[in-house]
Amino acid sequence: MTVRTWMDDGTKLFLGTLAAVGDGDLDRPTALPGWTGRHIVAHVHYNALALLRLTRWAATGQESRMYTSPEQRSSEIEEGATRPAAELRDLVHRSAADLEAALDGLPDDAWHASVVTAQGRTVPATEIPWVRAREVWVHAVDLGAGVTFDDLPPAFVAVLLADVVRKRAGGGEGPGLAAWLTGRAPEPPQLGAWL
Repeated sequence: MTVRTWMDDGTKLFLGTLAAVGDGDLDRPTALPGWTGRHIVAHVHYNALALLRLTRWAATGQESRMYTSPEQRSSEIEEGATRPAAELRDLVHRSAADLEAALDGLPDDAWHASVVTAQGRTVPATEIPWVRAREVWVHAVDLGAGVTFDDLPPAFVAVLLADVVRKRAGGGEGPGLAAWLTGRAPEPPQLGAWL
């Protein structure tokens, strides 16, 4: 399965899961500290817009960061979470379709252009579908509407796990995580925010 297929399938899962969540249920807290379902939907919408900026950067060569700052990302999510549920649903559908169309139209040579992720990593544009796939699959689980990590494709989970461990190790959380994953520690370490 290609990464683009993971992105497309994850988008369908996220949007389908969202359709099964009532408007009032979007006000419930989620497993993400301080976030309701509205925050998750707003984040997935603004993530698509941020990745559209990277796609344009790859296509044109003109730098266009995902976010101007971490504060921009946070304020977009907080503001988006105040919008009416119907508007949020419409926005997340439209931005997902816009991102898919932009990626479909990206010229072959643009896929090798360098862009910078929100975490400051310089990567080729070929990473954009992975960044999106990661968001939609994981946040489909976060909606709390019956989708679990057991529902995610095993090959996707393997790549996700490697990505998470790489990020955690780079942030200084590797030794405790390695000890736990290899059965040398009885409890998982206390971990900070993933992204």
